[in-house]
Amino acid sequence: MDAEERQRFAALAKAVADQRDESAFSVLFDYFAPRLKSWLMRQKMTSGEAEELVQEIMIVLWHKAALYDPARSSLSTWLFRIARNRRIDQQRRAQVSILDSEDPTLQPPEEMRADEIVANDDRDAQVRDAVSQLPEEQRALLQAAFFLGQSHSEIADATGLPLGTVKSRIRLAFGKLRNLLEREQV
Repeated sequence: MDAEERQRFAALAKAVADQRDESAFSVLFDYFAPRLKSWLMRQKMTSGEAEELVQEIMIVLWHKAALYDPARSSLSTWLFRIARNRRIDQQRRAQVSILDSEDPTLQPPEEMRADEIVANDDRDAQVRDAVSQLPEEQRALLQAAFFLGQSHSEIADATGLPLGTVKSRIRLAFGKLRNLLEREQV
């Protein structure tokens, strides 16, 4: 594109911006639309996608031609930059919107069968019974760790016990729980 052609396109863009000159817009559309479409198709867009994006770009030209500054770039550069940015935006939207309907995390949980509910209730009762048989110091630490979600350090700070003692008592509590629960299953 030579300097004379650049000035002509800049003047046409100014006419679109200042006077909403439809004939100037038509000249710009006829010149740039096929070039933009061709470039977009080389960027791996389908013909239909490229045509839609060209329409968007030309609408930007119609509505925002006043933003074009011929001192900063040619009209061609301005339009192709808009095309590039719109193409990137479109690709990002396409990546975000892809959901796999077969993804197990998107499926509702299966309803529990009655025998599973009863088994869970029985197991919960056994665990509660086993926890109640633990010495108080172990039970309190176990409850703080697993029901209140406190870290071992937080439990040590709250109780004033050394961290090693907290860890040892929780480990002992687990050993006793395991033994109590194994005895009930036999």
